[in-house]
Amino acid sequence: MKKYVLAIDQGTTSSRAVLFDRAGRIVGVSQKELTQYYPRPGWVEHDAWQIWTDVRECIFDVARKEGVSLSDIAAIGITNQRETTVVWDKRTGRPVAPAVVWQCRRTADRAAALKESGWGKKIYEKTGLLPDAYFSATKLEWILQNTEGARESAEAGELLFGTIDCWLLYCLTGGKVHATDYTNAARTMLFNIHTLRWDSELLSLFDIPVSMLPSVRDCAGFFGTAEALGADIPVTGIAGDQQASLFGQGCFAEGDVKNTYGTGCFLLLNTGEKAVSTDSGLLTTIAMAKDGRARYALEGSVFIGGAVVQWLRDEMRLIRKASETEARALAVPDNGGVYVVPAFVGLGAPYWDTYARGAVLGLTRGSNADHIIRASLEAIAYQVEDLLSTMRTATGISPERLLVDGGACANDFLMQFQADISQTEICRPAVIETTVRGAAFLAGLAVGVWKDENELKTLITPDRTFRGEMAETRRAELLAGWKKAVSRAAGWEN
Repeated sequence: MKKYVLAIDQGTTSSRAVLFDRAGRIVGVSQKELTQYYPRPGWVEHDAWQIWTDVRECIFDVARKEGVSLSDIAAIGITNQRETTVVWDKRTGRPVAPAVVWQCRRTADRAAALKESGWGKKIYEKTGLLPDAYFSATKLEWILQNTEGARESAEAGELLFGTIDCWLLYCLTGGKVHATDYTNAARTMLFNIHTLRWDSELLSLFDIPVSMLPSVRDCAGFFGTAEALGADIPVTGIAGDQQASLFGQGCFAEGDVKNTYGTGCFLLLNTGEKAVSTDSGLLTTIAMAKDGRARYALEGSVFIGGAVVQWLRDEMRLIRKASETEARALAVPDNGGVYVVPAFVGLGAPYWDTYARGAVLGLTRGSNADHIIRASLEAIAYQVEDLLSTMRTATGISPERLLVDGGACANDFLMQFQADISQTEICRPAVIETTVRGAAFLAGLAVGVWKDENELKTLITPDRTFRGEMAETRRAELLAGWKKAVSRAAGWEN
């Protein structure tokens, strides 16, 4: 039997190819940093062609480094940054415009107008999403309106749309397959999560030709063959990054909850076959789909999570590498009254404030760089607690433990502060790369590398548990300060 499963993890800041063995262990990784483009304040773009070429290079590189023949790979799984929008010419296979990234706020006014015109309720009822520039629909609409000749070409059936998974699948299969999975389709604001079909009313609202849209398939199953690699490897698993993380954490049961500390933070609660609706600012989304049937989740999305550490490093130059933040945060006894609100691209759940902007508040003459670094890490935890608190209120469910993953969860200070501020047990697995592992699990299930979800559970081992130690009076004081800080950053650009 073939020895490996290859997972592609195409994220906001990098592209990776990761090899897993049959025991679910990572045996090799190749990674390339992705160039970020900021043509205007609040705009974020990627070069979709760079994404494809980087992914292809990573695949060949990890195979070469580990001495693995492509013929030893049983299947390929894909997980991806969600909502990021690519439009390409199906005759040439080339993008017609830069990819508009999920963080991009260029369509904020359009999203606000949708709310004001009364579309918010109907969009939520159909898609589980709230009108926001975060999602793909307004991005696709913008590309068609602002790229020369795009509208005419789209109407003539010459252009294709896809999220990053769809784009990579198209490239891997040599242009033969234009498809996505249910989890990615559910993030476009064009897909009805109850009927499991593209919604004709929403396509009309955004003036999107149906010919541009990919077919939608189960998360685990045959999508196509990776002919562009010169090998007969099936692509058999696709899920958006947060749904892949939920799967990679083994959150298969209703009530399981996880949070990913990546570029943003994403809290997902498995609600089983029931699509739970709330008016709390949480989103209803598809967790995964099998045999044409969906499992659902409630999701809270934070736009800037671990990205605040990149800001400390790249823009503020207060650190040289992310791993320094833990020691720097512990170099001071507390935050010194300093709060950082990292609303660089607005605020996501539960606020959904497109016009909020980043702020550093509570500075005194005694404030120093360590206070700002500590306050930045604390801001990540405060935002996650906002999501947990909202979820508790909306559902009545108070999870006893929160499963965590993503790069920033390796920071022990952050995890302990999360446990303190949330009064919830924080459980970190031995393998924190659960997003890419979820993609591998889906792909491997489809080809029989692993038998079922019960077997996958046996491959997931814990690392460390953090428990709350903070006095309730101190916790309440800190949370009150955070709420006050958020109120100052709110609506700044409005």
